[in-house]
Amino acid sequence: MFRRILIANRGEVAVRIIRTLREMNIESVLVCSEADRDSLAAMMATRAVCIGPDRASESYLKQEVILETAKRLGCEAIHPGYGFLSENADFAENCRKCGLVFIGPDPEVIRLMGDKQAARSLMEASGVPVVPGSRGLVRDPEQALRAAEDIGYPVLLKASAGGGGKGIRAVTCREELPEAFRSAAAEADAAFGDASLYLEKQILSPRHIEVQLLADRSGTVAALGERDCSLQRNHQKLLEESPALFLSPELKKQMEVAAVRAAKAAGYTSAGTVEFLLDRNGRFYFIEMNTRLQVEHPVTEALTGLDLVREQIRIAAGLPLQWGGEEETRCSTGHAIECRINALGPGRVEALHFPGGPGVRVDSWIYAGCRITPFYDALLAKIIVTGKTRLEAVRRLRRALEELVVEEVQTDAAFLHLLTYHREFLKGGADTGFWERNHEEIERWMKEGAAEHEA
Repeated sequence: MFRRILIANRGEVAVRIIRTLREMNIESVLVCSEADRDSLAAMMATRAVCIGPDRASESYLKQEVILETAKRLGCEAIHPGYGFLSENADFAENCRKCGLVFIGPDPEVIRLMGDKQAARSLMEASGVPVVPGSRGLVRDPEQALRAAEDIGYPVLLKASAGGGGKGIRAVTCREELPEAFRSAAAEADAAFGDASLYLEKQILSPRHIEVQLLADRSGTVAALGERDCSLQRNHQKLLEESPALFLSPELKKQMEVAAVRAAKAAGYTSAGTVEFLLDRNGRFYFIEMNTRLQVEHPVTEALTGLDLVREQIRIAAGLPLQWGGEEETRCSTGHAIECRINALGPGRVEALHFPGGPGVRVDSWIYAGCRITPFYDALLAKIIVTGKTRLEAVRRLRRALEELVVEEVQTDAAFLHLLTYHREFLKGGADTGFWERNHEEIERWMKEGAAEHEA
């Protein structure tokens, strides 16, 4: 087992990793920017090293500085968390060249699955259903127009190197496509340094279902159940839960089998997630594989009792999964929901109170007195609740959101609290179009509530 691991990340996920390393009696080295010198992660790590200015491009994305720091301080492995360099195949390869273990899949696998068009082709060849789309990349608007005519509108233009909702444009008719192509390509180039696009049929108002996997070096792949991540705003997830409602045992098993097949086809190791779209007729389609730890991984941990970070580290050290059985599904009971609390702007946290009590977990990096800067993502905390039933979990989430206090920094907690009262959410019918259909109604509730409070 490793003695010392460098964490190439910040914020909530860095804190999350440090906690597991402490329990495993492994020393943690945290690299941080100037803005994060006084962060909670920097205080918790065995050692924190400032490697650059505030902007990520000058600190958290500086591969050579991170690798030099790891070697100089005697680290044996690097955990990339999520975001930043976590799905950067070149970084994983450079770790290998430096004699460091990258805690994640091999660089060849990251590169393969990060190329969305190559991943589609592999899935098709492996018998995993994919959304109908273009045969390869679409190089210019004219080629995209021809492909769209063959597939039929509406379609999605998607960045081949994409992720996080960047480089995606919905196109409903021929006239919209040329400008959408230019816009998507420009955003993809800015976000990933790669303007390549491909085209898919747009599945209207689908459910977004993902299957969590663990795979070790011996070839054993375990499915850990599914998460419903349909509640999204601009392709960014707001709330995730498990199990997914209205997913029959037979369909659940089919999706798990497809996810395991996808991982085996790619030669995958470590923790990973296969994402599917589920249409109104019960047909599901592969959309991508996330070759890293997911933000919403605590949902699976809450139901299975596993520590996925610990499992990642064990697999990276060459150890097998801790339970037997080829392609085994880890059993889970109850219902779990994760709610992401995001800042709506920079500021200073003057007072802070997190919820607690039975069935409530909070993963966060903030504390009273800390500053929320504009340099990084807006995620402040994740509230994870469990219950014997979905209704119990929903009520617990409401109570937790009511207890949450983050003074002098605006968050979306009030919006999310009201969302849990919406009839469509309560019925379990929310799909990826929920926010577009309902956000104005929920925002009106907020204004009405504020007016009543002032009166």
